[in-house]
Amino acid sequence: MPPETSTRVLIVGATSAIAAETARVYAAYGARLFLAGRNPQRLEAVAADLRVRGAGSVLTAVLDVTDRQRCDAVVEEAWSTFGGLDVALLAHGVLPDQARCQASAAATIEALEVNFTSAVALLTPLANRFESAGRGCIAVITSVAGDRGRQSNYVYGAAKGGLDRFLEGLRNRLFHAGVAVVTLKPGFVDTPMTAGLTQGPLFASARRAGRDIHRSIERRRDVAYIPWFWRPIMAILRSLPETVFKRLRL
Repeated sequence: MPPETSTRVLIVGATSAIAAETARVYAAYGARLFLAGRNPQRLEAVAADLRVRGAGSVLTAVLDVTDRQRCDAVVEEAWSTFGGLDVALLAHGVLPDQARCQASAAATIEALEVNFTSAVALLTPLANRFESAGRGCIAVITSVAGDRGRQSNYVYGAAKGGLDRFLEGLRNRLFHAGVAVVTLKPGFVDTPMTAGLTQGPLFASARRAGRDIHRSIERRRDVAYIPWFWRPIMAILRSLPETVFKRLRL
């Protein structure tokens, strides 16, 4: 793989385990990184690690993704700092408590805001800038949960499913401007977000997920399942007729 010393990368949600591992791959090639996240201490810890690993430069910005004005400001700051971007990766999100969401409309709306609406607030200004530049790649981490609504996590799945459709339309739009839009769909990944789940053979490490994500971005994949074996698994689930699917306890 050729060196990426000139690559300018914005990563939102940079303190997440998967995003940090992806950033490490970019850092190894000397990429210039702009990291955005909510926790300033964790953000600086990730940045310090990436500098040691060879990143060309690492800048940070504190961002609460539910603050729409701040989303615009961070996109502008990243773009102007590097004189444009080659890659923007959105990696933020939360795994809500399904039972809590079922009991509270406010909790449901909050989960949708973090996992869907906030991404739209970032993607809109990013898309406009990349479209004007006529090049680059926008990549977004969604989830296999968005492929089909399941009783165990349909609020999370609804947010990710909506994001999938938004990205599909954005990909159609930006293709004609020479901009790639990559939808990244991880399955179970061993991260703090999934710490409460019982691990099984389908769990992947954050390191593997990060490397797979980097590879998918560099190859400009339209839709990438992380790891690859989730593609046939989800194809089977999507193929089940609703009369059968609704009877399952998933």
